[in-house]
Amino acid sequence: MQRRHDRKASKNRDPFTEQEKRSRMNHSKRSVGRHEVRSWTTATKQSLCLMWQKVKVQLMLSMSFLVAVFWYCRRLYSFLAQLLKRWSNYLQRKLIRNLSVLTEVDLLGYSAREWKGETKHAKHMREAYEELFWSCHIKYLRQVRRDNYCVLRAVLFQIFSQGIPFPSWMKERDILKLPEKLLYSQGCNWIQQYSFGPERYTGPNAFGKLRKCMETLKTNWTEISATKDHEERGNMCNTLFSDESKEHKLYEAIKFIMLYEVVEAYEQIKNREEATHNLFSLLLARDSSSDPLSFMMNRLNSIGDSICLDQVELFLLGYLLEVKIRVYRLHRFNTEEFQVNYPEEYRREWNEISLLTEDDRYYHIPLFRT
Repeated sequence: MQRRHDRKASKNRDPFTEQEKRSRMNHSKRSVGRHEVRSWTTATKQSLCLMWQKVKVQLMLSMSFLVAVFWYCRRLYSFLAQLLKRWSNYLQRKLIRNLSVLTEVDLLGYSAREWKGETKHAKHMREAYEELFWSCHIKYLRQVRRDNYCVLRAVLFQIFSQGIPFPSWMKERDILKLPEKLLYSQGCNWIQQYSFGPERYTGPNAFGKLRKCMETLKTNWTEISATKDHEERGNMCNTLFSDESKEHKLYEAIKFIMLYEVVEAYEQIKNREEATHNLFSLLLARDSSSDPLSFMMNRLNSIGDSICLDQVELFLLGYLLEVKIRVYRLHRFNTEEFQVNYPEEYRREWNEISLLTEDDRYYHIPLFRT
């Protein structure tokens, strides 16, 4: 009976055991599933980590490459900028060095720089500049190269920059034929002794050189005066007056025209033909220029080399070019000779140009502003 009871009890315990077994089996299956999920997750993470490591390396290499390229481009840009700046400065210095008429500067600023100190003369010059600024409305000036062509340069630069045309008498004659006429028609063989300023050339080729000078004057004057745009004309003048060779040809042509006119006036006076302007009588009354040959040898040949135009020759220059040249003579401030016109007698239709001088030797160009 006891055995029966044990078998019953054992039978009663078996279903629970079976359930427990099933539970354990299910639990085991779930554990295996979770392990598989964790393994898959771990594998995925490891794959992603490996992939990220590779991508990270590529990104680092790409970033390093981009940084290197940026640094190189920046250094290249900096190098090119420095190179361009140096080249620009070189060209600017070269242009300024070659340019015989500089760009405008403030008048009073120029006066303060040039006339420092408290000497009587320095104070006198500063007062003269202040008079120009406040009373004459001259606010700026353009400095002209200080050599023995200075006054010719200042006059011609203004004639060209203002677009002033040929004087009336030049329109009626071909100035290219003036050397030929003087040599052959009037028998002035001595023009072969003509000297071209600092070049100091004399000889059988003087006639040919004079003709080239006349061609340069006529060509440039015609071209520039025909240009109506003020800015373009200014650029043409800057280009022309930075070419020393062409510049000198212009000045020698003007000198020769002065000689030609003196020869004609001298012949008229000698033959007592038509009346001449009294400035020719004044010029020929000097010991240094009593006739055209002495005028050439003693005066014109040295202009541009060792001397510049004097006051009488400035009268002649204004008369020939048919311009009224107003000169502000700062060293004559507070006198009647502070402002002088060359020539004193001029026609109403003549154009006016202005010069500024501190010593009657070197001249600058004053600029008016209202």
